[in-house]
Amino acid sequence: MENQHGFFSRKLRAGKRRTYFFDVRSTKQGDYFVTITESKRKFDRSGYDSHKIFLYKEDFQSFKDSLDETINHIKTELNPDFDYDAYNREVYQEQAEENRNEDEEVSVEDNFKNDAALKQNNNKPLVDSSDQELNDEAMSW
Repeated sequence: MENQHGFFSRKLRAGKRRTYFFDVRSTKQGDYFVTITESKRKFDRSGYDSHKIFLYKEDFQSFKDSLDETINHIKTELNPDFDYDAYNREVYQEQAEENRNEDEEVSVEDNFKNDAALKQNNNKPLVDSSDQELNDEAMSW
């Protein structure tokens, strides 16, 4: 059986109980598709509930456009006063505190600006895919 885990993978933690996985997989014909998995820890902590979306190449652009349009509508029309970057600043604050503990002075503002530039120029995700706390064996789907 072909290894479907080696092409590309990103993990996004969303709160204490939710994790999203973005994985590139391949068909038997050698075509690529994306799976988006939402995994939620059960309240009784006896495992995970998960749900998958399969996204094929012919739908990539329309899916992305629809998602962008939906998010932009919320940001500009429904909730324009919300600080959508607050979470990122909290992450950078934690990183700066860790760096200070290691006697390495790094500005939170510099981290935030540097990452914004990276995202704009390279469109690289903030998530470290090497973190394997929730692996396939730990999830039941």
